Amino acid sequence: MAPPSRLSLTTRLTLLFAAGSCVVLLALGWLISGSIERHFEELDREALQAKLMLAHHAIARVTTTAELARLPSQLSDSATGHHDLMVHITGPDRQVLLTPPNGEFSGNWMPPGATLDGAQLLHWTVGANQYRGLAARLPTGIPGAAPLQVAVALDIAHHQVFMDTLMRTLWLFVAGAALATGLLGWFAASRGLAPLKAMRVRAAGVTAHSLDQRLPTDAVPAELAELATTLNEMLARLEEAFRRLSDFSSDIAHELRTPVSNLMTQTQVSLSRPRDADSYRTILESNAEELERLARMIADMLFLAKADNALAASQLLARSETVDLAREVQELFEFYEALADEKGIHLDLQGVAHVQGDRLMLRRALSNLLSNALRYTPAGQHVRVHIQHEHDQIVLTVENPGEPIAPEHLARLFERFYRADPSRQSASGEGTGLGLAITQAIVAAHGGQIAATSDSGNTCFTIRLSAT
Repeated sequence: MAPPSRLSLTTRLTLLFAAGSCVVLLALGWLISGSIERHFEELDREALQAKLMLAHHAIARVTTTAELARLPSQLSDSATGHHDLMVHITGPDRQVLLTPPNGEFSGNWMPPGATLDGAQLLHWTVGANQYRGLAARLPTGIPGAAPLQVAVALDIAHHQVFMDTLMRTLWLFVAGAALATGLLGWFAASRGLAPLKAMRVRAAGVTAHSLDQRLPTDAVPAELAELATTLNEMLARLEEAFRRLSDFSSDIAHELRTPVSNLMTQTQVSLSRPRDADSYRTILESNAEELERLARMIADMLFLAKADNALAASQLLARSETVDLAREVQELFEFYEALADEKGIHLDLQGVAHVQGDRLMLRRALSNLLSNALRYTPAGQHVRVHIQHEHDQIVLTVENPGEPIAPEHLARLFERFYRADPSRQSASGEGTGLGLAITQAIVAAHGGQIAATSDSGNTCFTIRLSAT
């Protein structure tokens, strides 16, 4: 099934601008129309109250039945000039004394429960016309006579026409404003997102052969500058990882070429002519040494691959136990005792500590450090291992005298297949250049750190682990 189509960010912003402007303009129109409607009501109320007050004064002067009979004509005369003003009078016996000729007060013009106090504004509709009025009971001057019910009303058709015109104009204005705002929003969004498009074009040009390219950060808005910076940092990490991978591949090919070439040469030489059993045994022993070296190298590379994929850390958690570092170092001293005695090197240990981790992995890391220290320590000198507590950490140092390591080599000691003295190791046949890389991977899998310093004729490796 094809993925659903998605609106672009420019389209979304354009619709958002248009919808926002419509909501604001409609809310403003609703407020304006409501204010105008209330204003019309207040004007009508004032006019109706004035006319109702006039009727009140006229009715109050009526003192006889004859004057009451002339009252409708007097009130009709007073409404002359106000063609939209109507007067409706009902006598004490509910007899209609005065009403407009066009039936403005026909039907249910007075809602049930309405108060006849001249304060409640009444609204009703007759046919297509709308009216607004006031009604009140007004006493006459006739002694003992019941009050008259007087209602005055206005035809508000002109108000309705004005409001209809206003609403049509408002709707047209809202539609035009939404269209204009949408166009302006599209223009603003397109211009505002132009740096993002430029970043996309630049990012699309990044390949495995051009990882050195970086996105511009000074020509983009502040909101995108952080994104560009983050992407540049990611590209830098990718470039470094790709460089290390390329170097690693080259180093693997270089390291494997020598033992494979030796195996092929010796095998071809042995097959070139018949030989006795002792000669074949010698050749097979030599091949076995090369194969063992290849096996160690492959095992080391497999371990580093697991460390890169966090498999070493997961295996560590499965085999975690309390490790006595002093005991492990002492057992390694016993293992290297023969080599140390041969070179006249003294092994010293100070301090004790316990950590949580994989005993065999930690022992391998310590063995790599001790092996390097013994390899480069002059005869008759000391290799010292010191264990101490620092706050919530365990610090283990392996220190040996000897030729200092140059700063350019010191910064790359933990890289795979890197040797500070490749000619010496090639000649001796020892090591594959993976020992320190494996040590760093083991320490990292235990949540620790390792560092190296070399000055004044001493080289020191420092491991920091969390205390148990």
